[in-house]
Amino acid sequence: MNRIPSVSLRGGADADAAAASAPPPDPAALARWARAFCVIRFDLERGQLVEACYPPDALAAAGGGGLDRLVAFSSFPDSMSHHLPRHRSSVHDSLFSFRVPDPSSPRRAFLYGFVFNRQRQDERLPRGGEQKSVVILSHAPYSSLFRLLLQILGPLCFDVGPSALAMVASHVAAWPAPAPGRPMELPIGSAALRVHLPPAADDPGPPPALLPANPSVPYGLFHDADLFAAFRGLLLHLWTLWELMVVGEPVLVVAPSPAQCSEAVAGLVSLVAPLLYSVDYRPYFTIHDPDFARLNALAEGEVFPPMVLGVTNLFFLKSLKSIPNVVAVGSPNPNSTRVLPVGGQSPGNGTNGTPGKLKLDKLAINKFSPTSLLNSIKLRREGPLSLMTEHKEALWSTYAPTTKPDTSVLNRLIDAGVSPRIEESMSVVNNEILRRHFLELTTNFLAPFGPYLRTTTPSEGSSPFVDPPLLPPFHVDEFVNGLAARGPGKFLSKRMRSNWLDLYRRFLEGPNFMPWFRQRRAAAEQEQQRLWRQARINVDIEKLMSKMSELERIDSFNAVERYLLREMEQNSGRGNADSVAACQKLKEDLQAAFSVLPKDVQQLLLSNPKRAVLLQGGQEKAPGANGIVTQTSL
Repeated sequence: MNRIPSVSLRGGADADAAAASAPPPDPAALARWARAFCVIRFDLERGQLVEACYPPDALAAAGGGGLDRLVAFSSFPDSMSHHLPRHRSSVHDSLFSFRVPDPSSPRRAFLYGFVFNRQRQDERLPRGGEQKSVVILSHAPYSSLFRLLLQILGPLCFDVGPSALAMVASHVAAWPAPAPGRPMELPIGSAALRVHLPPAADDPGPPPALLPANPSVPYGLFHDADLFAAFRGLLLHLWTLWELMVVGEPVLVVAPSPAQCSEAVAGLVSLVAPLLYSVDYRPYFTIHDPDFARLNALAEGEVFPPMVLGVTNLFFLKSLKSIPNVVAVGSPNPNSTRVLPVGGQSPGNGTNGTPGKLKLDKLAINKFSPTSLLNSIKLRREGPLSLMTEHKEALWSTYAPTTKPDTSVLNRLIDAGVSPRIEESMSVVNNEILRRHFLELTTNFLAPFGPYLRTTTPSEGSSPFVDPPLLPPFHVDEFVNGLAARGPGKFLSKRMRSNWLDLYRRFLEGPNFMPWFRQRRAAAEQEQQRLWRQARINVDIEKLMSKMSELERIDSFNAVERYLLREMEQNSGRGNADSVAACQKLKEDLQAAFSVLPKDVQQLLLSNPKRAVLLQGGQEKAPGANGIVTQTSL
């Protein structure tokens, strides 16, 4: 089950006719959302070929880095994937995604590909069928949007041909600029795509000590990934997988199809929200990826780099055998998302297909039998290479987890019984349960870092015209010692073993901590500057200075002037209403502070021409030598 945003119809106008008469899309406006729209064909003689692309030079303009070839090879099921049985229907469609290095970027950047793949069986065709893929290539990981757009663009390309690419591109170019972290309604023909974009990469998300009230709001990437469907056969291992992602361990995800492996990788990345996941991940990784040669050349005993790779080619089990964590997910039957226990019985306890609770004994948490023990020992002894003969959902890992599976969460999950009609709605409910729990788990895990990210505001009656205090310095040893003395907190103490402090040590040493902490630290400093700026705008300067000594008033005048000049410099040329209002308020405060200063100090200050200009407008000249200002109207 792939959860997607809703579509609302907007009348019955023919979208194709409107698009055909539309002017060519603005390239800059289109680039805000997508790099390219492609149709890729699998040719029996020549392999994968880019049949059509819009804009026409989008792939060729990538600096000669072979982006066209990389995208083409990433857009089809791998040639050595699990054998797929013949489908009952003559057409089989699937959606999946990939992530590849951007050869046109001077720094290490990535492009996201979203694929609508169609396999059509027809005995009249050579070898009995054909394969084509429609691809949206973007710099943005907006999976919830592009997967829905593909459900429109994909069938349209097969119905009207490659001209559909330009038609859809014209609609996309007319969209407003992306608003990360906010809901948007984006028109496409006679429909509107309602999506809630994930936050931007530099958006820190909610404070670590604050649990978001609404788990449906995306606080990280791939919030639309179907956790329950992807890991239904491995629910007890979700807490171990969460730890592997938190500490940045390398993970190989093996699945029978690109759709299943890309969904599982997206689910893993989303599992640690709102933590910024800084490890390289590939929802669908093939041997044609430029990084494969480097990984394949790792010497025996060499540490595998932190990566999460989703693969279907079983060759990777041998070529990447040094990877310490392998998880096999999904069902070999591409038309089934359900995982039934041995014997074909439904794991639900409902009757006639009615939903019921998932039984923990079905998850093998409370149930023991000699057969299950022998199967477990055999699975562990054979290792991931056992997947070469038969695909089975399992986790092989040398990692010793700290977090225990939460049986209260598992007990709340609902099974749909044998009725496919209610399968999707039950999966939505289960996803919300799982997401809420892991959001709460991650938030509580990050909560001890809260004091190092806590902002302050001026205390009552104090002056906001001073530099705000610095955030507390962070020292690893001091943090660990303090955390050991305080304990993990009530929430984590119930869910973690006695070695819980080791998890924090691994996190601090892993690849995710420092990027996340620096980002949160910068965001906290920026937020503190905003709060103090707002306090300066709101302060009653006359009331504040009435309680000051003469020396304090002079210092305050200098501070107001300093912040006014800073505000003018930072907002030079912007002219937005907020900056104009802030400058006007600070000018008025500067004049008010000037008015209560001694006359000799006023004359000294006005000897500076730039300062005199700042004070101009609120002054009135009184009779005096050389017209020197000796009185104010403030």
